[in-house]
Amino acid sequence: MDKAPDAFRTISEVAEDLAVPQHVLRFWESRFTQIKPMKRAGGRRYYRPDDVDLLRGIHHLLYGEGYTIRGVQRILKEQGVKFVEQVWRPGAEQPAHFAADDDEAPPRRRLVAQSSRSHGDVGAERDDDEERFAAAPPRPRASPEAARETLRKLQAALFELGECRRLLDEAMGIAEPR
Repeated sequence: MDKAPDAFRTISEVAEDLAVPQHVLRFWESRFTQIKPMKRAGGRRYYRPDDVDLLRGIHHLLYGEGYTIRGVQRILKEQGVKFVEQVWRPGAEQPAHFAADDDEAPPRRRLVAQSSRSHGDVGAERDDDEERFAAAPPRPRASPEAARETLRKLQAALFELGECRRLLDEAMGIAEPR
């Protein structure tokens, strides 16, 4: 049975809706002070419809647009909660992208900017591991048949690479022809 659009949602319902683990939602609560679910006795969380829309907006910016946690925090600060609550909807206004060398810009833009710079100070261009973990979509599990097929293909590729190596060594006079 589906709930009414204005009904409160549990963390498991929201996590399932967004296709993220529940611990990611808890992590986001620690990083985004704007997420304020109601908590009942025992600490059980209930998300209001506006909370769910905010989480959908954050999910869209992190997963769909590639922003970092800091980037989404900046959007919340500069453009407001209502903007982020709407950003996930089709046809909604999207945030103006930050400068390509901004640490809060989506990774696609940062990578282009970083590749054009020298690689002197690697630490200055880092992303926090927590942010990458929290923004990483869960990996789908392969069926046993798909896993076996993938293994078969990898073994065939490894064999071909071995044959290529043997031919190159033979051509270079490193190994004796067989």
